[in-house]
Amino acid sequence: MPIPVVLDVDTGVDDACALLLAALHPSLDLRAVTCVGGNAPVDAVLANTLTVLDAANRPDVPVARGAERPLLEEPVDARHVHGQDGMGDLDWPKSTRQPDPRHAVELLRDVLLEAAGGDQDGRVTLIPLAPLTNIALLLRSYPAVASGIREIVFMGGAAEVGNATASAEFNVFHDPEAAAIVLDACADLDIDVTMYGLDVFYAPRVGREVAKTLSAPGDRSAADLAGRLIAFQCERFGGEGATIGDAGAVCAVLEPAGVRRERLPVRVELAGTWSRGRTIVDRRDWTGDMTHDPHGQARSSIDVCLEVDAQRYATLWLDTVSGGLR
Repeated sequence: MPIPVVLDVDTGVDDACALLLAALHPSLDLRAVTCVGGNAPVDAVLANTLTVLDAANRPDVPVARGAERPLLEEPVDARHVHGQDGMGDLDWPKSTRQPDPRHAVELLRDVLLEAAGGDQDGRVTLIPLAPLTNIALLLRSYPAVASGIREIVFMGGAAEVGNATASAEFNVFHDPEAAAIVLDACADLDIDVTMYGLDVFYAPRVGREVAKTLSAPGDRSAADLAGRLIAFQCERFGGEGATIGDAGAVCAVLEPAGVRRERLPVRVELAGTWSRGRTIVDRRDWTGDMTHDPHGQARSSIDVCLEVDAQRYATLWLDTVSGGLR
């Protein structure tokens, strides 16, 4: 049976790529999408998300508005990367569909509690592709939802690099307290977690010329939107190709063998002057004597993606958004 999934997004060009994949691939059952402020303010995120799902012909998927801002930080956005509307300023027709009246956390709660009442195959894979504010609020407010979660596969963090700062990846940097809470809650609730971070994020890429084959003037199809999203990134960054970004995390759910993972202790730095928001991935050999470390081992050990079969994931995305699997 298709894998039940819920996406939490801050759409975002790369989130749009991920939404198209999740909405169109026949091996995924997209149960809901929730929105949070991040790449753009939350109202723009909500509008963009509904528009992408319209392009994918998925009016059946409920979409809810969530947190406007981080738990403690002042909100920032990344419209300098994603365009003023947050999704490439493509002049794409906006959706006229109304969002679900529930808050995102309430929609997540209801979907996951329903899944908890069924069999194991019906448990939901939660795929956060944004700052983790909604997920932190969910897990601490309604811990019973853990019974409905198969695993969490989130895009965020990194073992080696940063982008928002030299140390921190944007999603974790945007709300580091939320990320820390989610890792801590997942340790408490015994939820399996995979971190699809910057170590693999940029590798699956689609070329400018390939993107042209997806787009057709006036078509307004999912394939057309996919091609335009890649073309926008090529123009914005002056490259001959662009990453599928967050869509890689969805690929990791569909084809988990496409990434090499290691189970590693992970913390979020909350106090560092230069490193606030960094995911501290502990790659030491803990069989040795670590008694001199005053911090000890992190409570959360999660699967960290360190290498990706980039061509495999790029092809999976292209085949899906172009209609090759429909």
